[in-house]
Amino acid sequence: MMTHTYQITGMTCDGCRTKVEKALNGIDGVEATVTLEPAEAVITMETPIPTEKLQQGLSAAGNYKIKMAGHHSHSGKEHIHKAAQVSPAPKVNGAGGVYYCPMHCEGEKTYDQPGSCPVCGMDLLKQPAVQKASQFTCPMHPEIISDQPGACPICGMDLVPMGLDDEAEDHAYEDLSRKFKIAAIFTGPIFIIAMTEMVPNNPLFKLMDLKYWNWVQFAFSLPVVFYATWMFFERAWRSIVTWKLNMFTLIGIGAGVAWLFSIVAMLFPDIFPDQFKTHHGTVYVYFEAATVILTLVLLGQLLEARAHGKTNTAIKELLKLAPNTATKIVDGKELMVSIDDIQKGDLLRVKPGEKIPVDGSIKTGEVTIDESMITGEPVPVEKNPGDKVSSGTINGNKTFVMLAEKVGSETLLSQIIEMVNAASRSKAPIQKLADEISGYFVPVVVLISLATFAVWAIYGPDPAYVYAFVNAIAVLIIACPCALGLATPMSVMVGVGKGAQSGILIKNAESLEKMNKIDVVIIDKTGTVTEGKPSVEKVSSVHPDYSEKDVLERIVALNSSSEHPLAAATLRYGEEKKVAIQPIANFEAVTGKGVIGKLGTEHLALGNQKLMEHVGAEISTEMNEQVKSEQKLGKTVSYLSVGKFAIGFVVISDQIKPTSAAAIRKLQEEGLQVLMFTGDNEDTAKAVSQTLNLDGFKAQMLPEDKLNEIKKLQAAGKMVAMAGDGINDAPALSQADIGIAMGTGTDVAIQSAAITLVKGDLNGIAKARLLSHKVMGNIKGNLFFALGYNVLGIPVAAGLLYPFFGILLSPMIAALAMSFSSVSVILNSLRLRNAKID
Repeated sequence: MMTHTYQITGMTCDGCRTKVEKALNGIDGVEATVTLEPAEAVITMETPIPTEKLQQGLSAAGNYKIKMAGHHSHSGKEHIHKAAQVSPAPKVNGAGGVYYCPMHCEGEKTYDQPGSCPVCGMDLLKQPAVQKASQFTCPMHPEIISDQPGACPICGMDLVPMGLDDEAEDHAYEDLSRKFKIAAIFTGPIFIIAMTEMVPNNPLFKLMDLKYWNWVQFAFSLPVVFYATWMFFERAWRSIVTWKLNMFTLIGIGAGVAWLFSIVAMLFPDIFPDQFKTHHGTVYVYFEAATVILTLVLLGQLLEARAHGKTNTAIKELLKLAPNTATKIVDGKELMVSIDDIQKGDLLRVKPGEKIPVDGSIKTGEVTIDESMITGEPVPVEKNPGDKVSSGTINGNKTFVMLAEKVGSETLLSQIIEMVNAASRSKAPIQKLADEISGYFVPVVVLISLATFAVWAIYGPDPAYVYAFVNAIAVLIIACPCALGLATPMSVMVGVGKGAQSGILIKNAESLEKMNKIDVVIIDKTGTVTEGKPSVEKVSSVHPDYSEKDVLERIVALNSSSEHPLAAATLRYGEEKKVAIQPIANFEAVTGKGVIGKLGTEHLALGNQKLMEHVGAEISTEMNEQVKSEQKLGKTVSYLSVGKFAIGFVVISDQIKPTSAAAIRKLQEEGLQVLMFTGDNEDTAKAVSQTLNLDGFKAQMLPEDKLNEIKKLQAAGKMVAMAGDGINDAPALSQADIGIAMGTGTDVAIQSAAITLVKGDLNGIAKARLLSHKVMGNIKGNLFFALGYNVLGIPVAAGLLYPFFGILLSPMIAALAMSFSSVSVILNSLRLRNAKID
């Protein structure tokens, strides 16, 4: 079974949603659930179904469009519809491009493929280029996805590129910068003309009368309103038409009313009461207020665009890790190829100092690898033949040959980038407060503005209508729902990126928030507490008809079809003993117990005591005593049965990670209860628990047992985090409030978890908890500032301080304050980049 998420366009109401859902469910092999907000369909299918077929079924229901979103999953290997236009997962492989010779042997000539210079033989270098984002999203409303840059239809903010396109970001910044320069050039003279009205014996009036200078201001305002800042009015109008009111609604109304009022004042001055007129007989105009407000808001947008580019610095750094080319070995010859030309099973040579191109394992060579960019650990790691290596990590000072095993979107680096991007766009529960406030914010501000006008018009000093008009505009301009909306997502984006740089992959913002509240940590044993690199100590036979070699041959035959870490250990041991692998039939993995199969006419079973009970195999007293003595030493023992008799066993040891004890102690010092749930036997679990000084343990647990124990803890009011690495841990990881997967574990465990520790080290739990604490503190700081700014700013703009201190807030000062409020929230979020979580 596979599950894909598709974006649906054309739905406007719940009736549309029902029609779309019914149409999709009418297609053979499709089980669909459709939501209106976001406009998505989550479709489960047994076999791949082209998007064209889904579109045909949907077209019968109406004018609806479907295309695949950027996240999908299923129980097997990754599959992407070739027929579908997939929302971009970050592309880290540099296909094609332009290459040149570093010595410029043929002048400015360039090449479209990697290789060597035909003149000097030097490797061609790739001309710097970036992957363009094919889609754009809103930083406040990640459900909004557009094929073109523009404004968010909900909040009006500029859409930002999905996929981290430097070129697109630079273009957006340059466009805003150009418009700001034009706005500033034309606003400057308007401001000077308006301010000189307060100068005694104004020299400008010697050139011409005030009413003519008003027309000059009008002329200078045209490029500002209709070019540089026209987008604000477009966004305001769209927000009103769709009734999704936002910051630009307030700006459009405030600045627009001031500008239109000024035009009417010039054309029809006689319709205004004397209170609106100057001593020159003209009506007060507010071209300088309108243009200064718009220009300052544009400045705020410009600063935000620059700051936004820094919030995803961590992902940009990850994108830089993957090389564009690799050295492929074909028939004994070395060829320079593009990353996209590498297939699974290819042999690649990695030279000293080069980045590893794809995920795989070392075939020949003993090297040290710098994995700091993925794990966050600065000490290079020694690697030997058979050890795994990851794309983007850096080779030391020796050459080695590797086997490509995961390429393209399957590599760890690609998955990290995809996970970080997805998490950055997710919403934390704490954001619900901001969303609820934002829903009422703009209408309330408009009402306050109208109330301000009415109060000043009735009770204000002369000219009362002028005071009323100016203060009402100031209220509209100073209010900033954007600061409130950015408070959470900006912190989440920076925090998730910070975690990725430290080897902590966070699937969504909710898990980042919950991590700060956990009080019980449950850990698995194998691969979580221990190295997960088990080795066979001995194989024993207790049956006279079977030698130790006979027992080992049957163990190797059974485990040749198993993916369990213990199986890999027995296969390595069998290889050392030169045991041939015999074909096994009717193989079956019994979750939490072991494996069974048929070798010739023999029915074999290999696993724990529960498996022996499951197959009805008898364990002799002699074998039971031998096994008990090994288990009390903290070792794992698997029984082998033939038919109804256990004939031997294998003893496997797995060293406790050097960091486990210190990491567990650190968690306990923070007041957390640390428990171990393992499928291993009581004696082995007890030995490990005593060594690590755990708060408790439970042994011989099946996956459902772990699941039920977690449910019991949650029913008692505990917030539970579960750390594991195996397929058998997946149900418990999903049930826990926070599932934490070891990056060294299985793909199923990682998919089931909310947080993945790339290095597979329990120290990462303490780091994740500290990161969560710092991010939540940052979010609360942002929310406090955003709420405080609006709660204090709006009453001041309304003139609350005037009766006591004679203080009024100019709309221009209000615009400046509003522009910098959003920037301040972003800058505060950026402080997380320097947070220490070690």
